[in-house]
Amino acid sequence: AGSVASNASTKTVLALPSGGTITPPTNSYNYYVHTFNTSDSTGFTNTIANLSVEYLIIAGGGAGGGNISTGAMTGGGGGGAGGYRCNVSGESSGGGASAEGAMTLSVTNYPVVVGGGGTGSTSGYGTDGDFSSFNSIQSNGGGAGGFQESSTNSESGKNGGSGGGTATDDSGSWTVGTGTSGQGYNGGLGTQYTSPAYGGGGGGGAGAVGSNGTSSVGGNGGEGVSSSITGSGTYRAGGGGGGTYTSGTLGLGGNGSGGGA
Repeated sequence: AGSVASNASTKTVLALPSGGTITPPTNSYNYYVHTFNTSDSTGFTNTIANLSVEYLIIAGGGAGGGNISTGAMTGGGGGGAGGYRCNVSGESSGGGASAEGAMTLSVTNYPVVVGGGGTGSTSGYGTDGDFSSFNSIQSNGGGAGGFQESSTNSESGKNGGSGGGTATDDSGSWTVGTGTSGQGYNGGLGTQYTSPAYGGGGGGGAGAVGSNGTSSVGGNGGEGVSSSITGSGTYRAGGGGGGTYTSGTLGLGGNGSGGGA
């Protein structure tokens, strides 16, 4: 901070808050935007007392499911999107929730945690996504998709910010991964082991439930949620598409996400 003299009076000039990739105001959007794509132990350094901020905090998405019998990513459920929490006025958080309450910051540093996406596996479940957090607001990682163990034994989707879809199943005993309230939706169901392609269920998105798989197509991932926090509307946190056998069509990722499992 420094001081300047103006009209015989002394005024204190404060340094602006810092941290992340900073986008300055424009003629059409009168906000400074601080974007964090990786974790930062220093994080957001606030220099202004009682600063009112808007946030959008998204966790890492869960991994898609695999197939132990063949070692290929076939018939697995799509991974759930990372939890989505937002306090921008007039917008939404995940799972159909309204925007969260206002946030006011003191003059100090606020560490930022950015969760990574899950890692797939050919020998069981992939991993769930990692959580993201800022100033005690935490978004949960997306749930991993279910994996196909054999022709008669499949697994359920994992719970998370948004839930993972299930793999195909012979007995109909599979359970979708459930989303966290205020962050995301459930995953979709895989088909009940119906040839020729045995489609897995799509992963849940921040804006919608993952679609169910069919005999020939994997379920699409649930759609994401649009936010204009960076100045223009962008969809984020869509679920992953469900997988299929080789003759099938992979499910599509929900808008704001990756592709099929």
